[in-house]
Amino acid sequence: MNTTTNSTVLITGGAGFIGSNLCEYFLSKDYNVVCLDNFATGHRHNLKDCMENPNFRLIEGDIRNLSDCQSAVQGADYVLHQAALGSVPRSLKDPITTNGVNVSGFLNMLVASRDAKVKRFVYAASSSTYGDSVGLPKVEEVIGKPLSPYAITKYVNELYAEIFSRTYGLETIGLRYFNVFGRKQDPKGAYAAVIPKFVMQLMQLESPLINGDGNYSRDFTYIDNVIQMNELAMTTTNPDAVNTVYNTAFGDRNTLNNLVEYLKEFLSVYDERIANVAIEYGPNRAGDIPHSLASIDKAKTMLGYNPQFSLQEGLKEAISWYWENLK
Repeated sequence: MNTTTNSTVLITGGAGFIGSNLCEYFLSKDYNVVCLDNFATGHRHNLKDCMENPNFRLIEGDIRNLSDCQSAVQGADYVLHQAALGSVPRSLKDPITTNGVNVSGFLNMLVASRDAKVKRFVYAASSSTYGDSVGLPKVEEVIGKPLSPYAITKYVNELYAEIFSRTYGLETIGLRYFNVFGRKQDPKGAYAAVIPKFVMQLMQLESPLINGDGNYSRDFTYIDNVIQMNELAMTTTNPDAVNTVYNTAFGDRNTLNNLVEYLKEFLSVYDERIANVAIEYGPNRAGDIPHSLASIDKAKTMLGYNPQFSLQEGLKEAISWYWENLK
């Protein structure tokens, strides 16, 4: 498959954390970029630099409306589907809305992409699909039972993608994201991810609250590693590499206690008082997987994936961005 500089990429959820980073990256590579977003969780300020680029187009719409999806895919060569309602707690509180966006919306995008004859549909899958599977590291072919409504929706995405590949010939690749973090990730709101939330609290000299004893572990994955995976999935010419799913991670795990120590250490460079902020502990959170660690062998072998940012390296980059933009 030849990707050319005048190819058009549709990025759904393009005003969100991952989506807006993808928009900026592909604009820098001279692609035409179309963003579809309803701003339920994304932000217009994430697209500020994109809006000045003549190769960028914003469509305000909702993936739950098939007509919005059909409008957005017109002329698109590739779809990077990032639009979703994230958060395990949100799905436990409101499973109907989570299902509407993540399953019905996903199906709308598949149908629209099939009918528009897009070359490839790359979508955000999730490590939550591993559910109660206890084996580490997680390998793509071995999953357990989902532990939350959110996890169910992301697994259903994979099932639908597989059917569309097999039945309609639509090339699909799912990327099972593992705890992505980095610039533009929103630290505010009830469902803020742990890293930006803790960074914000520590910058304000507030004590972060860890759910549990801090020994749960995660494969924290910096945004630039995720961008690399999206580009590789979109552009691979290996016919054996499509119509499957890949772990998208660094391939290492750190406990929440490790994470907070790194945050305090790296933030103390900017304000030495942060080193002395106490950490608080609370009960474990419902639906949480105790440990998460990805095998990235499949992505390395099939796509040539080579992640450049460890947790520590990514945190230094992210903290620099947060300090500049949020202080």
